Amino acid sequence: MALARDVALPGGKRIFEEGEEADRFWIIRSGSVALDIHMPGRGRAVVETIGAGSLLGWSWLCPPRQWHLAAETRDPVRAWEFDAAAVHELCAEDTALGLSLVTAVAETIGDRLRATRTRLLDLYGPPGPQGSGAAP
Repeated sequence: MALARDVALPGGKRIFEEGEEADRFWIIRSGSVALDIHMPGRGRAVVETIGAGSLLGWSWLCPPRQWHLAAETRDPVRAWEFDAAAVHELCAEDTALGLSLVTAVAETIGDRLRATRTRLLDLYGPPGPQGSGAAP
């Protein structure tokens, strides 16, 4: 993995914040990372926790290249970190690789969208079978 850099992150580290520039991404090797969203007047809501084998960060792929969620390590994490600009260049040179990467990232985006929707319905949806949280 010539483009990957091995990184070790301590537990409780904020990796990135919603709205910041997305210029890299990670493949988690060990540990776990909580993805959260800022809820005005309510603080942060964790929408998903990811672990080994997961892609952390997809916002680097498409403009405006800003993080849509924030991320914080739950415990010590080992990961491969990739520079987004270098990966963009490689994908421009190798379109088959680019297509494979976009397909994998699209799958991750769909998974994250479903997880976020489910979590927000659980937190803020109507009580009963469709959600356990109180209405806002």
